[in-house]
Amino acid sequence: RRDLRELNVCSIDPPGCTDIDDALHAVELPNGNFQVGVHIADVTNFVKPGMAMDVEAAHRSTTVYLVDRRIDMLPELLGTNLCSLMSKVDRLAFSCMWELDRDANIVSATFYKSVIHSKASFTYEEAQNRIDDPSINDPITKSVRNLNMLAKKLRQRRMDAGALTLSSPEVRFRLENDSQDPVDVEMKALKETNALVEEFMLLANISVARKIYEHFPDSSLLRRHPEPPAQNFDNLQHALKPLGIQLETGSSLALAQSLDRAVLSSDPYFNNLLRILTTRCMMQAQYFCSGTHTPEEFRHYGLATEIYTHFTSPIRRYSDVMVHRLLHASIDRDADYGSVLTDKTKMNEQCDVLNHRHRMAQQAGRSSVELYTNLFFKGKTIEEPGYVTQILKNGFGVLIPSYGIEGVVYTTSKDAGAVPALAYDQAAHALVSPDDKQSIALFQRVRVILQVDDTPVSANVSSMRRKLSLRLVEPQIAGLAVGADELAALQAAAKPSASEESKIVELVTKHPDQVHNV
Repeated sequence: RRDLRELNVCSIDPPGCTDIDDALHAVELPNGNFQVGVHIADVTNFVKPGMAMDVEAAHRSTTVYLVDRRIDMLPELLGTNLCSLMSKVDRLAFSCMWELDRDANIVSATFYKSVIHSKASFTYEEAQNRIDDPSINDPITKSVRNLNMLAKKLRQRRMDAGALTLSSPEVRFRLENDSQDPVDVEMKALKETNALVEEFMLLANISVARKIYEHFPDSSLLRRHPEPPAQNFDNLQHALKPLGIQLETGSSLALAQSLDRAVLSSDPYFNNLLRILTTRCMMQAQYFCSGTHTPEEFRHYGLATEIYTHFTSPIRRYSDVMVHRLLHASIDRDADYGSVLTDKTKMNEQCDVLNHRHRMAQQAGRSSVELYTNLFFKGKTIEEPGYVTQILKNGFGVLIPSYGIEGVVYTTSKDAGAVPALAYDQAAHALVSPDDKQSIALFQRVRVILQVDDTPVSANVSSMRRKLSLRLVEPQIAGLAVGADELAALQAAAKPSASEESKIVELVTKHPDQVHNV
C-alpha cells in the first residue's frame, strides 16, 4: 500500500454528502505532463468474500436513494465513516494513477492500494467558485483547475468518438425540517464541476475495465449498452419530419452529430427536449460476465467505448466491490478474491442479481419522486407551460420544464358513451379532433394546470397515493380544455401552503454521480 498522504487530494460532491466514494488530484510534472489520480474508497479492505456483510451486500447490490432518505447497501459505520473519503483524516483507497499529456492523452496508467489524506471536501458549487475566482491560487485550487482543463479535453475526445450527450429531467425537492413536507420543487441544474467529476470517473472505469479483462478474459464483470434498433426511433422521427429534422441513427457518432444540429431558433429548449426523448429510445445498460458475450458485444453505445465497467462507487454498488477484487487480483497474485471471480457461471448469476436490483432501485426512486410531487401539489392549482413528450391512445404526456416533472392529460371522459375530444391517429402518431381541425403532437407547446386529484384510486388506497392530475388550458380544445371561468374558480379554491415560512433543507432525488446509470 502506497502512502499518498502528501498529495493535494480533494473530493467534490453534493451538499451534505457523507458516503464519499471518490477523491481526485492533478499536479503538473517537470516534463509538462500531469499526474492525475482518482482515489476510490477501499471497501474491500473491510468487506471480505464470504463474510456475512459481503453476503448481505451482494443481495442488496445497491444503495437506494429516495427523496427523504437512502437505504444503504453497507452498514453506516463503513459507508459514512471508515470507508468514506472525508477530508482531514487518513483513509484507505484504491488509486488509479495516470500520466496525461497536455492534450489529456494517456502516457501511462498504474493501479495500487494507497493511503490518502483528503485536504478538502468541496460541494460542486464550492469547487466551481474556486475555478472561477482568479484571486484563489492555493495548491488545491490549482489541482481542481488542472482537473477541469483536462476534463474538458477528455470530454471533447469522447464527443468526437460518438459519445452521446443525452438528458433526463431531474427533480430537486426542498423539504421542511420537522415534517419533511416538500415546500418547493424545481429542475436540478448541473455545473461544470459535475462534468469534471464525471469525466474522471469514466476514465477510471474504462481503464480498470481494460486491466481486469486482460487478466480475467472469461470472468470479468463488465457493463455493456447495446445499440438501439432503428425502429425504436420511428415515432420520434415521424414527429421531427414536419420540423425538417432527421436523426441519423446508423452509429452513435452519427446520432450525436444529428442531435447537435437539431436546434430551433424559435425555441431554445427544443434541443434539450429532443435529447430527453432520445434517451427513451435507448436500450438498457446491463452488467454481464465477459465469458458470456463476444468482444464485439462488449461495446457501450452511449459512451462510445469498446469496454466499460463500474469501479468508482463501491460504497453504494456491489458491482464495484467485485471489480475492486478483480483489479486487486490483477495486480497482486496473493489477493483474496473468492471463487466467484473465476467462475463464469457464478459471475453471470451475480450479474443477473445486480441488473435486477438496479432496476428495482430506479423504480423505487421514481416512486419516491412521484409521492413527494403529489405531496407538494396537494391543495395547489398551478398553471404552467409544458411540452408534449408522449402520445397515448387516451391522452398525452406533458413535461413541465420549470419543475422537471411529467404527467398525463387524459382525453377520455368518465361519462359513459361520451365522444372523446381527441382520437388517436396511428398513421400520424398524434391525437386529432373529430373535425380534423385541432391536434396534439410530440414537441407541441401547451399550457396545463397541475393539481392532485382528490378522488382516491380505491377505497383501500390512502390519499398519499393519489395521482397528480394535469388538465389542458391551451390550446383551447372543446370538451377537453379548461375554460377561463373554471380556471379562475380552481385557482381561487386552492389552499395556501401552511409551511411556506418554515425553515427548509435541500435534498436531491438522484445521487449526482453522473455515471450512475450508464
